[in-house]
Amino acid sequence: MLVSGALSLTPSAGGAFQGSNYGFSSGGYDSGAFYDIINSFSFTSLNTVADHGDLSVARIYLCGQSSSTDGYTTGGSTGSTTDTIDKFAFSSNVTATDWGNCTSVRRSGAGCSSSTDGFISGGWISSPTTSIDKFSFSSNSGASSHGDLVTGRIEPVGQSSTDYGFTSGGWISSVYRNEIEKFAFSSNTTASDWGDLSVAKQHSSGQSSTTEGFTSGGRTSGSTNTTAIDKFAFSSNTTATTHGDLSVAANYGGTGQSATNYGYHSGGDDVSQIDQFAYSSNTTATDWGDLTFQAWSNAGQQY
Repeated sequence: MLVSGALSLTPSAGGAFQGSNYGFSSGGYDSGAFYDIINSFSFTSLNTVADHGDLSVARIYLCGQSSSTDGYTTGGSTGSTTDTIDKFAFSSNVTATDWGNCTSVRRSGAGCSSSTDGFISGGWISSPTTSIDKFSFSSNSGASSHGDLVTGRIEPVGQSSTDYGFTSGGWISSVYRNEIEKFAFSSNTTASDWGDLSVAKQHSSGQSSTTEGFTSGGRTSGSTNTTAIDKFAFSSNTTATTHGDLSVAANYGGTGQSATNYGYHSGGDDVSQIDQFAYSSNTTATDWGDLTFQAWSNAGQQY
């Protein structure tokens, strides 16, 4: 177990949406149980997973955000949908604390991070929602409305550039979606269309380099798990291209972490494995160790 002061940490090189030290997986579900466990793993050496404290309440269908010092886990379900925003320190493994609330109970949304705020887009409130929530990393006053997506969807994933959040994939009314939408961190206008994934899918994981977003794994129509990693440019709204594959076929429902040169996919349905793939080449991902449990519908953060 990691203890306060045990991590040797340096600031993130790529902004709040990237890390240079550690990835985190928080919460999830396995074998009929909800989990509050937060795992950490090193971006610089494999097989280094450790316990990093707990969420304030065990839950699934989460999304994650990252500031330069803290991780956030928002919404989800404890058996019933919640509006909880949890905050935990990257530097110590104490239990997470309440950091205000979403504007409504919500689950299965996508998480994005600017340098100052966290965002939750889409998901389920009382039905698939278009709403985007924004909350401050500097005060726990709770979330406020930050515009809407064009299309409401459940279980999309998020990617972050310096100035924009992206929401990709998901599903609505049993139809899987391929849309990528883009919204500005600085204003709460409605999101705009930003091209499409190479295939419609949901419950993938999201990663971000400084120039591109990645949508990894997930489930396609016909309830078929996919290993495909999609890549799309932050600078142009063309259709995404394939960027290699994850190494594990059963990778539905995992979460993503973003380092400066590599993306990570951790957990999934009956999966504890962490995969690492390079942003610069589209070869198959490699095994980077295992979480301490098989985490499904967990949330990802990075430092």
